[in-house]
Amino acid sequence: MNQSRLVPVAALTLNAFIWGVSWWPFRHLHDAGLHSLWTTVVVYVLALGAIHLWRPGAWRQLRLRPTLWWLVLASGMTNAAFNWGVVVGEVVRVVLLFYLMPIWAVPLARILNQEPITPAALVRVVLALAGAWLVLWEPGLGWPVPRSLGDWLGLVGGLSFAFTNVLLRKYAQTPEEGRAVAMFAGGAVVSAALGTVLSAGGAIAWPPAIAVGWLAGAAALAIAFLVSNLALQYGAARLPTSVTTIVLLSEVVFAAGTAIWIGGESLAPRVALGGALICAAALLAARSPAQAAAA
Repeated sequence: MNQSRLVPVAALTLNAFIWGVSWWPFRHLHDAGLHSLWTTVVVYVLALGAIHLWRPGAWRQLRLRPTLWWLVLASGMTNAAFNWGVVVGEVVRVVLLFYLMPIWAVPLARILNQEPITPAALVRVVLALAGAWLVLWEPGLGWPVPRSLGDWLGLVGGLSFAFTNVLLRKYAQTPEEGRAVAMFAGGAVVSAALGTVLSAGGAIAWPPAIAVGWLAGAAALAIAFLVSNLALQYGAARLPTSVTTIVLLSEVVFAAGTAIWIGGESLAPRVALGGALICAAALLAARSPAQAAAA
């Protein structure tokens, strides 16, 4: 590998690793009495505190550019759904359904960015749909539809992630710190809103009393996510988008591997094949004409 690419690729791999194994600390904190929504709130509030110390002027971007609140909503829903999904669902299924971005990205990019729907884009959608069909299909249970809360959260998280990516492209000229604070604020605000509604309704528990154990775990997770974000920004700024996407797909491998090794999950052949089709759709998206030109 070209030496100039080695460090950026390593940074992106670190980002993928942190996200791929994040289900494990989220489950441990859940077992300690802290629901994943409240964990997300604590993690992102701590991360926002660090951003404020680093770039105190970043908050002004939300006031000067009200459209960034769409990014707050999309990014917040992405984090809330994914972090909750990997706690209550099968990690492999949730992660694969989360990566159905090629399906959602095509119409969203058309509506928001006026990007054309090309034959290649339709091929990616068909591949992703075929992969989803295999992942969701359960013999003898009829149509392949989501059958658990984890499945639904994986789908919602993936849709929100596609929305986030389209918005990031739309707001590409916005200062980097503005986009960063919008994304971290989203993780805190949306999860806090959902957590409050669900806790008030008795669907989930309110946060437990402050204890060193879970607070230290949340702080460690906040540090990990900050490192992950910095690694992503470093790597993505120095590599073509096509390469970035390919490296970030290693998150699926990290998530599946640790879920099988640590979590005791299994990987059925049809799920593996479905995952391969979903990843193929994502790889083709990375090699679309616009991205290839950047390479």
